[in-house]
Amino acid sequence: MTVDAIGGVWRYAMDLAAELRDHGVETVFACLGPAPSAQKVEEAEQVGQLVHLDAALDWLVSAESDLSDVPRLIAELGREVGADVLHLNLPSQAAEIPTDLPVVAVSHSCVVTWFAGVRRQPVPQDWLWQQDLNRQGLERADIVISPSHSHAKMVTQAYGSIPAMRVIHNGSRLENLLAEKTDMVFAAGRWWDDGKNGRVLDAAAAATRWPVIMAGANDGPGGQYTPIAHAQHRGELSYADTISLMRRARIVVSPSVYEPFGLAALEAARAGAALVLSDIDTYRELWDGCACFADPDDPEAFIEAINRLADDADLRAMLAVKAYERSLDFTIQAQARAMAEIYAELRTENNTLTAAE
Repeated sequence: MTVDAIGGVWRYAMDLAAELRDHGVETVFACLGPAPSAQKVEEAEQVGQLVHLDAALDWLVSAESDLSDVPRLIAELGREVGADVLHLNLPSQAAEIPTDLPVVAVSHSCVVTWFAGVRRQPVPQDWLWQQDLNRQGLERADIVISPSHSHAKMVTQAYGSIPAMRVIHNGSRLENLLAEKTDMVFAAGRWWDDGKNGRVLDAAAAATRWPVIMAGANDGPGGQYTPIAHAQHRGELSYADTISLMRRARIVVSPSVYEPFGLAALEAARAGAALVLSDIDTYRELWDGCACFADPDDPEAFIEAINRLADDADLRAMLAVKAYERSLDFTIQAQARAMAEIYAELRTENNTLTAAE
């Protein structure tokens, strides 16, 4: 299973692989991009085997040639460890991959759908190679997974019909543990990513009743930077520290303009918080009726939603309960079961083809 140490795929991979052990699945993590921290190495090795490949991530390079070795390196590692299935968390990694093993490609996000969701425009001319490479990977994969129907629609609009597409919602291993709540608003994200829309939340923080605490890096690996002036910025925290703050918050906000799933919202629901979410298709699909929604382009809309919940304890409690109940639809057990069934299906088909040959 391919992973990277700087995006949300890390949490997805660790939680899923840990649960897959109950289905008899052993996972070797192929980490691409910047090397993981010692803390992340330790976490991965508690779940499976971690191998750091000297290879780039597609969204951190400017030329297709920078990725020329990626499929080969993944295929070689698959052969070395005796893998049965390759689970690739970037579809571009599947493009012309030299392997006879079944390939699952998961579309967590991509540059093309990011531009559609964040910039609301086609991918720029000098990034068109990304569109071509992703299309090749989507066509090469035996099965393509999307974490939501909304994102599946965006992928289809970007790349055309994908008959092998299936939707498997993400899950969370987070338990609903009781914690003492405080009058604060919490948000977590890669704030250097314009898709997370940190500027709007920071602007709103200047006029909210309760302090807004933002956890996550605001300077990116490619020189991206989002200033945070009004919220209390805690920087990049460990997963445990992030969840600790989330459990204490009465309100958790996700102002994203682009979320193929939005794991932070699910974790916040498990943590017993009332949700304020940007009014985008993904969040409506997953959380309609369980959250306050705000126009992602309007700081005033977030101020109004946050202050309304801060002032109304009954509404806040009702939405927290509804969000928690909805979160039970997105369990890590259901996600792992669905993925294990796909692995088994592909192994059966592959064994049948091998026997026929």
